[in-house]
Amino acid sequence: MKKSNSIRSRILKLDEVKQEALRLRLKSKTIALITGDFDVLNESNVTVLAKAASFADVLFVGIVSDASLKKDQGENHSHNDENARAFVVASLVMVDNVVVFDEGALSELIKLIRPDVLVKSNDQSAELAMETKEVLAAGGKVETVSPEEESL
Repeated sequence: MKKSNSIRSRILKLDEVKQEALRLRLKSKTIALITGDFDVLNESNVTVLAKAASFADVLFVGIVSDASLKKDQGENHSHNDENARAFVVASLVMVDNVVVFDEGALSELIKLIRPDVLVKSNDQSAELAMETKEVLAAGGKVETVSPEEESL
C-alpha cells in the first residue's frame, strides 16, 4: 500500500520548483504547466488535468494560494485551504508535481519551471495573456483545453 508521504513529496515549495524542473530537463523530459484554484474537484477538473498531462512527459500544477483567492474573491473564497487542495491534486495519477503560488507570482513560477507547454482552460484566456507571451518567447507553446471536448 502506498503511503500519503509519497503524495506529499509531490507537493513542492516554490524554492524547490526550479531544481526539480532542471532535474527533469537533464533527463530530457518535457514539462507542462497548468494553474488554477482546484477547490472542489469534479469530472471537468480531472478531464482538464488529464488533457494537460497529455501534452508533455511531466505535469506541474500550480495551485492559487489562499491569500490570492481571498484577495480576489473575499473571505469565503474556497471550501478547502491551499494545503488540502494541493494534497488532493497531488494524489491524482496524471499529476507529477504541485506547487502553491500567489497569483501575482505566476510570471515568476513560469520563469522557474520554463514549461515546454503552458496549458490554459477555456476560462483563462485573458488571464494568462502576459504569461503566454513569456512561454512563447522562450520557445514553448500554449495549449487550450476544454472539459466539454471529448470525454476521457
